[in-house]
Amino acid sequence: MNLPFWVRRVHKWIGLVIGVQALLWMLSGVYMTVISLEVIHGDHLAHAFDEPLRRDGERLDVEQLARLRPGLESFKLKRFLDKEVYELRVGGKASLVDARTGELLSPLPREQIVARAKDLYQGEAEIREVTWITQAPQEVIKRPVPMWAVRFDDRANSTLYFSPDTGDLLARRHDLWRWFDFLWMLHIMDYDTRSDVNNNLLRVAAGVGLLFALSGAWLVFYSFRRRAQP
Repeated sequence: MNLPFWVRRVHKWIGLVIGVQALLWMLSGVYMTVISLEVIHGDHLAHAFDEPLRRDGERLDVEQLARLRPGLESFKLKRFLDKEVYELRVGGKASLVDARTGELLSPLPREQIVARAKDLYQGEAEIREVTWITQAPQEVIKRPVPMWAVRFDDRANSTLYFSPDTGDLLARRHDLWRWFDFLWMLHIMDYDTRSDVNNNLLRVAAGVGLLFALSGAWLVFYSFRRRAQP
């Protein structure tokens, strides 16, 4: 049996099979190291902080909140646009009420979401489109629906996603993030959810890549050994 011949042949064919994926691994890896995670996360697109709350504000107390929403599980005080609100959770569902009057504010209408988006957005572009979403697109597939999507007319096609119940900023998306998501899909070879780093296809590709590397290392060792022989 001519072992070097078969190792070379195996190495060559494995290289043809795994070469494209190895190139994708390298290209996607370069992108992930060149573009910082802060940029990918969209921290530059929208700030996520509000003005501090006043200590002496006129607000409903806990007993009043409990009477207002029977079955109250939890609550927190925060600022939404220009007013203080309570975020109440009953039966696992959150809603906003005016902290002074107890008026129910959820679900938040389009006009308030637009105002919230303009308040958080750090760019200078105008809003291009506001969409009510009941089926989450791939880029926010893990976020709860329904939600509001506010798209800005900037070079990055920036989109901010908001909860209609709490007004929270659920996600920041832009073209650099979308490229990252696409390359991440190619990198981990999960073409469905783009999140499973333990899928069988990746395991097989990694195993074949290891075999390619080992066969190449053996051939290098064998070649130098042959040259060293008198």
